[in-house]
Amino acid sequence: MTATDPALTALASGWGALSLLHGRIEAHVERALQSGHGLSAREYSLLDVLSRQHDGDGGHLQMKQVADAVVLSQSATTRLVTRLEDRGLLSRYLCPTDRRGIYTNVTDAGLELLREARPTNDIALRQALDEAAGNPELASLVAAVEAVETSAQYA
Repeated sequence: MTATDPALTALASGWGALSLLHGRIEAHVERALQSGHGLSAREYSLLDVLSRQHDGDGGHLQMKQVADAVVLSQSATTRLVTRLEDRGLLSRYLCPTDRRGIYTNVTDAGLELLREARPTNDIALRQALDEAAGNPELASLVAAVEAVETSAQYA
């Protein structure tokens, strides 16, 4: 294979299109959440992930699991948790069975903000996908995202 190999060029083009789609969606959602609720897209994502925890077996996520879910490093996730905790949207406490573990829960204020922001996130996401679908370079990727969305509803 050479640097001008058509397979590599196609792969790079596909990756570029995926990166472009992600960037456009994230920017659109970020603006909507920030202006409507004072939340960044990462903050929203973190609140959303943590709101899905439960008190049953395996119901609380370790910080590494949270970091993986919101696609951040553990240190960046910890800083984000601290910022949201300072705003009263999250609280931390020691794991009752392992004093080394720390759990993070969404507070009532955090759950309320998340409830208010969820429709904004969903509408902004839909708008960004609809706009991207009009771009021939991105239309197949939008269709792939929508296919995942549809299959998740029936799983």
